[in-house]
Amino acid sequence: MSENERTAMATIIFYAVIFITAALIFYTIGVWSERYSKRLKTWHVVLFWLGLVTDIIGTGQMKVYAGQLELNLHTVLGLIGLMLMFLHTLWATKVMFSRNELAITRFHRFSVLVWFAWFAAYASGVVKGIQSI
Repeated sequence: MSENERTAMATIIFYAVIFITAALIFYTIGVWSERYSKRLKTWHVVLFWLGLVTDIIGTGQMKVYAGQLELNLHTVLGLIGLMLMFLHTLWATKVMFSRNELAITRFHRFSVLVWFAWFAAYASGVVKGIQSI
């Protein structure tokens, strides 16, 4: 691999880590602040969307870096986590637009479960990244 190719790959992984970490920050603040307030608010939904979008961008960068999808624990956890995050964000958006008070005050129960599933994928990526150093 040439020096230019190594530099390009290092840049790709740098931005992937930035975007995935941004997803962690947005999604964590959104989920846990919703959990503590016990009420879904518009700004929580905005953070869910920001987390989802940055996760998709970061995951795309990781795919470019890897070159192909490997079937391993991290890939499976990542796909499950991303799908759950997507469904969670869509559902949160629907709940906010419905203005159903019961749904708004109970939504946090589902959020924490999705966050743990997503965080398992994040953590497995960190471990995999450390092992490749």
